[in-house]
Amino acid sequence: MASRLCSACNEKRAQILRPKNHRRLCATCFTAVFEKEVAEAVESTNLFYPGERVAIGASGGKDSCVLAAVLKTLNERRNWGLDLILLSVDEGIKGYRDHSLDAVRRNADFLQLPLKIVSYEELYGWSMDQVVAQIGKKGNCTYCGVFRRQALDRGAAQLGVKHVVTGHNADDVAETVLMNLLRGDLPRLSRATSIVTDNKANDSTADPEAIPKEGEVAITNVKRSKPLMYAYEKEIVLYAHHNKLDYFSTECLYSPEAFRGSARTLIKNLERIRPESILDVVRSGIDMAMLVPDADGRCKGACGSSKTQTQPTTTSMQPDEDDDGAGGCGSGNGRGTGGEMGDMEKTLQANEAAEEEGTETEIKLPTAKKQMSVPLRPKKTKGPTPPANAKQTLGKCERCGYMSSQAICKACMLLEGLNKNRPKTVITVDG
Repeated sequence: MASRLCSACNEKRAQILRPKNHRRLCATCFTAVFEKEVAEAVESTNLFYPGERVAIGASGGKDSCVLAAVLKTLNERRNWGLDLILLSVDEGIKGYRDHSLDAVRRNADFLQLPLKIVSYEELYGWSMDQVVAQIGKKGNCTYCGVFRRQALDRGAAQLGVKHVVTGHNADDVAETVLMNLLRGDLPRLSRATSIVTDNKANDSTADPEAIPKEGEVAITNVKRSKPLMYAYEKEIVLYAHHNKLDYFSTECLYSPEAFRGSARTLIKNLERIRPESILDVVRSGIDMAMLVPDADGRCKGACGSSKTQTQPTTTSMQPDEDDDGAGGCGSGNGRGTGGEMGDMEKTLQANEAAEEEGTETEIKLPTAKKQMSVPLRPKKTKGPTPPANAKQTLGKCERCGYMSSQAICKACMLLEGLNKNRPKTVITVDG
């Protein structure tokens, strides 16, 4: 059987079947299309401005490696004028992070980009190996996620950068949507499904001495964006493979215990049945996020009071041809042989005939007597009554100054629990 040609150039042999639209492309055309879609996602949402300093969250994996390579290529090709910097976090996991950081250093040399590395032990006094030894393998991803998010912001502040881009892809966003739904945490959908998020805390209670000087960046004023939000994980791997990019592919030693693994398994099973389901979940998450009111209780656009989030053209897909025939009105898969519309037509004709013949009768049900309701005595609550519709406001942590809706941020609370159980002195035994 003769091999099929690329649907874009009609010259080279097709090597890739895209899950988005089932197009067969050669490696050269796939690379061009992939970079074009990332560029459209960036430019349609105005992620960058000329001369902006942008830190690329580099972990050494395929996502961050492809993100750095694509942004450098597009920055030079489209004259975005960005000042790109690689920013890595050393969690302190022996046998995993040390090897991935070697891949980051090789990419920094290959792309000729400056590299900044911050570590948990430097920022918090704990490495992840020490945290796992203290608490075990259950729940350690909670510590790592909270620490890493704050470490990226602190590293960006040290570099004087106000914008951090991460390599989250469509699969990651779909997993996050499912995780929030399974946990019933709808308010987080807007942050998880937005291509850019701002970390601007309320500075009304901030210490005047803690206000950054000119040229400095506060850790609460760093925004994040996901340029690869609409790119499939498989396509990212294909891009890295055909462009011979160097990345570290080993999974974290502690991640199998994470709750995200359950959502990832479900997403992968859906992808096997219907590859388009990944972007469908992402779009559904964006639509559901519009139903969640903001901090002021106002609609975000689902009722038409404000503009909805503009999606890049890369997410547009043709609807499935069999969607209209999966049951319902006029479908053979619906109720009865004639479909719902046929049943409705028969009912209307029978009602008209009964009305003309005078055989239609009106049946009235006996009305129930109204019962007097006795009001219950309200229960007395101890302490002051909380104000109605109390809303959380994003402020700063009293200890570290990081953004938090509580007086003490989650990172400081986790560190407090760890430090309480840490021995103050080291006991040594002489041999």
